[in-house]
Amino acid sequence: MSLARVILHVDMDAFYAAVEVRENPELSGLPLIIGHRGPRGVVSTCSYEARRFGVHSAMPSVRAERLCPQAVWLPGRMSLYASISRDIRKLFADTTPLVEPLSIDEAFLDLTGIARDLAGGVVAANELRSRIHASQSLTASVGIAANKFLAKVASDMNKPNGVTVIAPQDIETKLWPLAIERLWGVGPKTAERLRSQRIRKIGDLLRVNSVTLRRLVGDNSAAHLQRLARGEDERPVSTGRDAKSISEERTYERDLHDVDEIDRALLARSEGLSRDLRHQGLLGRTVHLKVRGGDFTTWTRSLTLPEPTDLAETIVAAARELMQERIQLEGRGVRLLGVGLSGFAATGSGQASLFQDEQQEKVRRLAQATDAIRDRLGDDLLTRARLLPRSKSKASNPDDPEPPEASSLPSID
Repeated sequence: MSLARVILHVDMDAFYAAVEVRENPELSGLPLIIGHRGPRGVVSTCSYEARRFGVHSAMPSVRAERLCPQAVWLPGRMSLYASISRDIRKLFADTTPLVEPLSIDEAFLDLTGIARDLAGGVVAANELRSRIHASQSLTASVGIAANKFLAKVASDMNKPNGVTVIAPQDIETKLWPLAIERLWGVGPKTAERLRSQRIRKIGDLLRVNSVTLRRLVGDNSAAHLQRLARGEDERPVSTGRDAKSISEERTYERDLHDVDEIDRALLARSEGLSRDLRHQGLLGRTVHLKVRGGDFTTWTRSLTLPEPTDLAETIVAAARELMQERIQLEGRGVRLLGVGLSGFAATGSGQASLFQDEQQEKVRRLAQATDAIRDRLGDDLLTRARLLPRSKSKASNPDDPEPPEASSLPSID
């Protein structure tokens, strides 16, 4: 007899904002937005108090300011959030070895064989939520179902700090009344086509003529959407979601024209990327550069290194070479700048070089020591001299350690 599938989707509640409230209780109860203000800013996430005004993640900051002018804005602290996320993932791993991280604040957990049934999944979910709250003073919402799709839908039904089960017998009452946009694969354009035929709710997909549905979205999408509408999803929880590439990019509040500003931005992105690599225990061989001009012309260039690396010095040297030799700005400013790495190997894997570069090893030891200090005491304690605040003659804001950013964090909800 096969075991009953028990899948959890764990979603931290307003994660970035909740961490900031934990760090500063005076923010409790206030509409808090994590992101950067200005015409190019984007909301990364916000507290539930701000959501009551209609603010949500990925919203342009200018619209959020109109909806909630009294909101408190914070730029966010990615290294702090990442450190807390790693601690939470250890609690996930203590619950089950089958964990599929989706982002910094959410993951699927497969409890098949650990929990006897969905009711056992509720017990495990509540234990996990209690452990998260005890160790981090943060809350999580959990969806429980027999597959990933239903678990993901369920986790959003009772936020914040809720647990929701969608059992097979609940599909008609809990899933079918939801808007068609809740299905994976239904974006704005697809939703518009479906709504033009009065397909507004998920349940409508099972009542519409199959020929009509295939004409609207194509044969493959029609079959996919109808499976989801029936609550069917056979995808396993996969622990092998290793990134094919890691990158860090920023959109700037004003276009960068000054060569020194652009170079400092390259260094800042390379620094953040290298730290992320070390946290994940990865070395990468191919450096990627992404540049978007003020006129939205976009370049992507790459350079493969002789040896894999996790050092900012090596990454920024390659990024500078790509910028100087393979990007033609021709007077255009830089609106967006990103640096990435691919071609990964785990640190310590593979054959070591016969002749170790002593200087590289010193740089790596210094980087690791700096990481440890920043993780323990905060990002602001140590920074490179090159990224220290500039003089008023060179900086539009002398308190900015690098060019002002419009968006610096991934959006989460």
